[in-house]
Amino acid sequence: MYRKQLLDCHIRIKPYIHRTPVLTSRLLNDLSGAELYFKCENFQKMGAYKMRGATNAILLLSDKERANGVVTHSSGNFAQALSLAAQSLNVKAYIVMPSNAPEIKKVAVSQYGGNIIECAPTIESRSSAANKIASKKGATFIHPSNDMNVIIGQGTAAMELLEDFPGLDYIFAPIGGGGLIAGTALAADYFGDICKVVGGEPYEADDAYRSFHSGEIESNRTTNTIADGLKTVLGDKTFPIIKKHVHDIIRVTEDEIVIAMRLIWERLKIIVEPSSAVALAALIREKDNYHGQRIGIIITGGNVDLNNLPF
Repeated sequence: MYRKQLLDCHIRIKPYIHRTPVLTSRLLNDLSGAELYFKCENFQKMGAYKMRGATNAILLLSDKERANGVVTHSSGNFAQALSLAAQSLNVKAYIVMPSNAPEIKKVAVSQYGGNIIECAPTIESRSSAANKIASKKGATFIHPSNDMNVIIGQGTAAMELLEDFPGLDYIFAPIGGGGLIAGTALAADYFGDICKVVGGEPYEADDAYRSFHSGEIESNRTTNTIADGLKTVLGDKTFPIIKKHVHDIIRVTEDEIVIAMRLIWERLKIIVEPSSAVALAALIREKDNYHGQRIGIIITGGNVDLNNLPF
């Protein structure tokens, strides 16, 4: 069912995205005991994989819907992705951002042409503000993760990885709202032969891990994590895909995230944000279970505040 959607999406968004490189490191292979292939979405336009899903979602709108613009709520990468995708397609973007969103991310959204509407830093306020804009402007709401067109778009990163390295045993990806790992799991299922997908998640925001094991969508008890892109919860579109197609979810500590982030900076010589390091941290934590395997790791983004590094 989703195979054709993934193939069509990849063709559809190709003119608007980068095909990102895959890096390797002998030292990280030795450290993990596995053969690692890092899909570097930090080199994607606007610095994160979310450009894929945002672009696909806008391209699938009707001419009338595009004329009325799009709206989302996000404090980070999806705000930037939707703004840039909309600018590329000459569509107006309304971006609801919490008042405590990092200034650097607000600046980026503005530079990409997004119209920022600030709200109180609660999920309820964000949803309410976005709904008001959708009603007043006729703009189409696009959820950062819980939207099938977004999910399919995010899955194209894993598709490319599997095209370049078709013999992968596993792909590791971080979990926030679940859009990336849901898309990755679908791509692995349709294009990966024996490839299984494993999620990485902070202990401090482990709703997906608990949902995975309880069979019901759980909320976060805390979001006190450096991986600010992973504080969101699963939705009714992402969770069923994760439940059916994801092999396992591994939780990691804040110290493990920082260590993995530093390893990537030092050994791959690339800038990645904390959320990007969670997948490698998860693999290192349980490396004995994956010894000798060929493993892809999705590096999700590189939008980091250089004035606020954890090391």
